[in-house]
Amino acid sequence: MTRPSWDKYFMEITELVASRSTCLRRKVGAVIIKDKRILATGYNGAPSGLNHCLDIGCLRDKLNIPSGERQELCRGIHAEQNAIVQAAKFGISLDGGEIYVTNQPCITCSKLLINSGIKKIVYKNPYPDELAIELLEEAKIILERYEDENR
Repeated sequence: MTRPSWDKYFMEITELVASRSTCLRRKVGAVIIKDKRILATGYNGAPSGLNHCLDIGCLRDKLNIPSGERQELCRGIHAEQNAIVQAAKFGISLDGGEIYVTNQPCITCSKLLINSGIKKIVYKNPYPDELAIELLEEAKIILERYEDENR
C-alpha cells in the first residue's frame, strides 16, 4: 500500500471541503496549511446565519451575470476568503503558509492571499483571471496547478 503524496492528500481534503459549498454555480474548497498542518478551511457560500443560494436561488442567475464578472453581486463568500476569515477569527497567522484550492483564485482572493502572507497556491482547475496571475507573479507567490498522479 502506498501513501498519497502531500499534494494529493491536501487536494483530496480540499475537494471534501468543497462538497459543503452552497453555491449553485461552482463548488469551491480551500485548505490553508503550514508545515504540513491544516490551519484553516473554507468553502464558498453565504455568510454564517444567512440564507444560502441553495435555499433561495442564485442572485447572479436571476440577473444573468456571467461567471467572473461583478463578484460584488453575490451573497456568497469565496472559499479562500472564508478560510482567511476563519483563521482571523481564531487568531491563526497564515504568514508563510500555503493554500490548496479547487479553483485558481480570482483577483480579489489573490489580493487577500498576498496580504495574508501565503507563499504558495496549489489549484486544481484554472480560472480566467489574468490580472490575478500578474499580481501573484509580482508578489512572487508560487502558483502551481495540481496534476493528479493517478492520471
